[in-house]
Amino acid sequence: MLYATLKLLHVLAIVVWIGGMVFAHFFLRPAAMQLPPPQRIPLMHGALQRFFSAVLVAVVVVLASGLWMIGRVAKETVQAGLSFNMPLNWTIMATLGIVMMAIFGHIRFALFKRLSRAVADQDWPAGGTALASIRTWVSVNLAIGVIIIAITLLMA
Repeated sequence: MLYATLKLLHVLAIVVWIGGMVFAHFFLRPAAMQLPPPQRIPLMHGALQRFFSAVLVAVVVVLASGLWMIGRVAKETVQAGLSFNMPLNWTIMATLGIVMMAIFGHIRFALFKRLSRAVADQDWPAGGTALASIRTWVSVNLAIGVIIIAITLLMA
């Protein structure tokens, strides 16, 4: 029951993360582009601030639950007298997941900081530049996330 609960939390955290990126990239941003920069950039800043707070929680949940599930399977395998060889799809999922977390760290703690400074200074050109960088890296993370999902489901 604990394994199933952690797997559920793992998947729900991924849904929040990937789904939020899809929403922001394909729905929020295009709609916000109709607003002038003094309205658009603070709107995007506020939305991203809330989203990035949720992603921080999701990252912790994904990392903790993923490590626990791998550890539990490894422990049970070894206790059964067998050697544990992590499946290839798990290895790919874990590796690319760590890459996504590192990219998110860059987005949240470097690029978003630039955006926050631009909003505070009402420097709309700098805010637009920061948003463009965030969008680029979110696109990369979204692509990696979709690849992880595809590999995990197709290699299962």
